[in-house]
Amino acid sequence: MHQKYGKIIFLNGASSSGKTSIAQLLQQKIEEPFWHISIDHLRDAGVLPLGRIRSGEFKWSELRDSFFSGFHHSLPQYAEAGNNLIIEHIIETKEWKELLIELLKPFDVYFVGLHCTLDELERREKLRPNRPIGDARKDFENAHLHMRYDLEIDSMRPVEENVDLILSSWRQRSSPSAFNQL
Repeated sequence: MHQKYGKIIFLNGASSSGKTSIAQLLQQKIEEPFWHISIDHLRDAGVLPLGRIRSGEFKWSELRDSFFSGFHHSLPQYAEAGNNLIIEHIIETKEWKELLIELLKPFDVYFVGLHCTLDELERREKLRPNRPIGDARKDFENAHLHMRYDLEIDSMRPVEENVDLILSSWRQRSSPSAFNQL
């Protein structure tokens, strides 16, 4: 592994599992500068032509694969340039998992699984106006299939506790990471 490469903390969990809250506090508390990267940031920044997708002019089903492929392929570019990353994502498919493993193989990836009960995920999902109902259930069933993590956390616990646990465990990490062993 090249020393100038950025380090990666990868948070994987269902929609509404608390990834954003954890990533934000983690970014504030960690002793090194880390970028916080997620699909939601791209969506919220207006990268996607959401109005035209919502109107039906553009079909999300035709744009989705290339959008996610671009996101996945951008991650190693950021890290290769020397940027540390906190990635929050939902690894939806076996193909995405295999692609991300291949793309991130050269990097120091600390892989964290966020777990939450289905009832709580669905409760949180209903409170968020920008979440399609049903995503949390689908993610609950798929996000952790055939995964192996460096650390698994219960996102029903307070965010501060989980961030402290991640930081403590990350500081003591060893090689190879669970991500590189998948």
